[in-house]
Amino acid sequence: MKLIEEIQKRRTFGIISHPDAGKTTLTEKLLLFGGAIQTAGAVKSSKINRHAVSDFMEIEKQRGISVATSVMGFEYKDTKINLLDTPGHQDFAEDTYRTLTAVDSVVMVIDCVKGVEIQTEKLMEVCRMRSTPVIGFINKLDREGRDPFELLDEIEEKLNIKTRPLTWPIGMGKSFKGVYSMYTRSLVLFTPSQTKLNSDDAVRIEDIFGPDIEKYIGSSAAAKLREEIELIEGVYPAFDVESYQKGEVAPVFFGSAVNNFGVQELLDCFIDIAPNPRPRMLDERQVQPDEEPFTGFIFKIHANMDPKHRNRIAFARVCSGKFERNKNYLHTRLEKQFRFSNATAFMAQNKEIIDEAFPGDIVGLYDTGNLKIGDTLTEGEKGRFKGIPSFSPEIFKEVINKDAMKSKQLEKGLLQLMDEGVAQLFSYELGSRKVVGTVGVLQFEVIQHRLKHEYGATCDFVSVNLYKACWIECHDKKKLKEFIDSKYRHIARDKDGQYVFMAESRSWLSMVQENFPEVNFHFTSEY
Repeated sequence: MKLIEEIQKRRTFGIISHPDAGKTTLTEKLLLFGGAIQTAGAVKSSKINRHAVSDFMEIEKQRGISVATSVMGFEYKDTKINLLDTPGHQDFAEDTYRTLTAVDSVVMVIDCVKGVEIQTEKLMEVCRMRSTPVIGFINKLDREGRDPFELLDEIEEKLNIKTRPLTWPIGMGKSFKGVYSMYTRSLVLFTPSQTKLNSDDAVRIEDIFGPDIEKYIGSSAAAKLREEIELIEGVYPAFDVESYQKGEVAPVFFGSAVNNFGVQELLDCFIDIAPNPRPRMLDERQVQPDEEPFTGFIFKIHANMDPKHRNRIAFARVCSGKFERNKNYLHTRLEKQFRFSNATAFMAQNKEIIDEAFPGDIVGLYDTGNLKIGDTLTEGEKGRFKGIPSFSPEIFKEVINKDAMKSKQLEKGLLQLMDEGVAQLFSYELGSRKVVGTVGVLQFEVIQHRLKHEYGATCDFVSVNLYKACWIECHDKKKLKEFIDSKYRHIARDKDGQYVFMAESRSWLSMVQENFPEVNFHFTSEY
């Protein structure tokens, strides 16, 4: 009975957006309303030393962007909320894709000035693959932005999901007066430049056609609001929680995260409608959260969360049963039992030892190199949770060691960073060439910075002319050997030892595929 109660108390979600839409700021304000922090720090202000709670790597503080996924847990109105703040920058999209396998719903942040941007479209494709429920938060209403109806139309058209506004803005920019919540039938008045928590600005308005609303926002704003609410109620179907939880309809909220405005309305509705921990696919069967035996999977690895200690933490999502510290669990890939004595829960970089965790919770497991992204832990059942694979990178650069005395540190650093999924490492069979592949240029800067500051190793990256990294397989081992022998100069291994064909151009790859029809070429590592 306790297991079911704990499951019903939990909500695990991620925040996604295009860079600079205000995602990390919204994360911080959710923590503020959840009581997890007391004051909000500026994310990008050079005058303030407090950086966003969720950005803890030195390079994140310098650049004002989120590079790694941060995990934060807090309690709000008897609900345990697990929040995963993901990188918005497209160069770190793979970390976000993997994180989306560990959440049950997402909050999508959209800039009211710029509307739907390309990275949001890509992330929504991943959400649709898993029918992940989505709540929209249209941000920066304190600026002069686009028409709210136009923004809703763009979300429906570009993201291929129906919308249903649950709050509605009264004005925008300099004329922004607040929002009317159709969900709670209340008027929330806007006060600019709020830095501390204040929830005394909601006015209950049961009937917006009554006379009360004029005294708060004036007659012209009240007339326009009534007209727009009538239009919404006429055009959009009534909000249906089941359609939202199936990923068919996105409820939409309006606000200004930097001013703490509209955030509490979002959070209050979220704990009402967001799904509890959902079932997960383990090979060919579906694992229900309320099953007694523990199951979970690793979706992220982070080395050196504390630079003073060379620690490595694996982030595990609990899928069913109860995780208990110091209990033996089966590592299904290695077929070995492991016991975790230092299981931790997170509040960004702050960690605390926990004795137990339940479905939906994210547990940090200290590790010496046995755990990899995608690994499954169980109480004995064999199998593997289905996740999102590694994709063939788009940019390739060869690693050049600048200090021969630090070769071991460089190799160790590269392997550990690759285990985190920061990028992919390909080691050529011929010679000792190592090539790093990424989906964005900024990742090379992050790798260089972390190698230098966390491992004491320095390197350069030199561009190489490559089109795709193709994982290869062939049911006929003899034919596979013939292929590898004939293309030896272009064969590498990934960090897991799998053979990869490094194709230099699209046309050449097509020719090779025609010449070796028995060999299968894959653009993802999980084929």
